[in-house]
This record gives sequence, C-alpha cells and structure tokens, in this order.
Amino acid sequence: MDFREVIETTGACRHYRPDPVPDEVLARVLDAARWAPTGGNRQGVRFLVVRDPARKTALRDLYVPLWEQYVQRAGARPGAPLPKLIAAADHMARHLDEVPVLLVVCAQLGDLLATDRHLDRLSVVGGGSIYPAVQNVLLAARAEGLGTALTTLLCAVEPQVKQLLAIPADVLTAALVPLGFPVQPFPRRLARRPLTDICFGDAWGEPAFR
Repeated sequence: MDFREVIETTGACRHYRPDPVPDEVLARVLDAARWAPTGGNRQGVRFLVVRDPARKTALRDLYVPLWEQYVQRAGARPGAPLPKLIAAADHMARHLDEVPVLLVVCAQLGDLLATDRHLDRLSVVGGGSIYPAVQNVLLAARAEGLGTALTTLLCAVEPQVKQLLAIPADVLTAALVPLGFPVQPFPRRLARRPLTDICFGDAWGEPAFR
C-alpha cells in the first residue's frame, strides 16, 4: 500500500470478524514495533498477545464498567440512543472477548524517563518511548488488511490486569489494542483538522507556511 493511504485510512475499528489472525501475519505486524524510536534506544516496550477465550472474557469484564462510566461522563442519557461513534465503541466494549486478538501494551518502568515529571501538570513524556511502537503496530496492521483500535481504559485497573496476565511488578500497562479483520470496509480517508489548525511557525498561532 502507498504510505499516505495507510496513514490516512488507519481509523479505529469497532466491529471485527471472528476469523483468526494467522501467526505469520501477526508476527509481521508486531515486528514493526521493534523499529520505533525509544529514549536512549532502551526498547522497553513489550506486547502481550491474548487469544485465550477465558482471559479475553476477563479483560472484557474489567473493561465494560470503565466504559459505562466513560459514557456517563460524556453525558449520554440512560435509555437514549447513542451517537453513532459511541454506539460503535459500545459494541466493541461489550464484544471485546470476541475479537480474535487483544494486544496488551506494556513497558518496563526502568526503561522510561519522564523529563517532565517535576512540572505542575500531567506527565506525558514517558509515553514517548511507548506509543510510537503502538502506532507502528496500527499502521502495519492496516497494511495487512487488519483493523485495530487504541484504548487506554484498562490502565485504570492495572493491578487487576497485571494479576490476570502475570505481568511483573516492574512492568506497566499502557494500552489495549483489539486486532482482527474488520467487518466494514476501511474508510477512504479519515476526517481530520486542517494542517493550519495544528501547525504554527515561530510563535503560537502564527502560520507555519505562507
């Protein structure tokens, strides 16, 4: 696939076919993660491939209450029809155990350096050594005809997830990525803000290109 087509059509997939993902395809997708940049080239990202039905069901059971809390905070009224995007995400949440592969993204704590940890705001820099690898996986999956979604809701119950999957104490969880063949066609192009809304030149709000 053309590179631009890959990045412009890699959207969140919420409906998956039950077809299994062949090992050789999954290996190619995950191999893309190895080439992502990490701080100091420490390469601390790890992936847990969950295909066991019982563990997938347990992850779903942890996920659904968190999702329901999220929907309530988003202002959805009980019993009212859900907006299209929320309805699709709701379907994924309640059928998470039916997705062929659940990737639990992990990272070794000792390989992360949060240079912004002293600032009076949310620390985000440590994720710079994690999420580029995740994006590589999302793009590689798209190139293989696989759908994905990136969710971090399960990080709120990390102790339970770590116990379920025997994750060591010195390893954190950073995301969950459902992966499988999509029911619906890929989008022709994602809806995104124009470049002028997100890119400035020399000072905030000034145009980068004239």
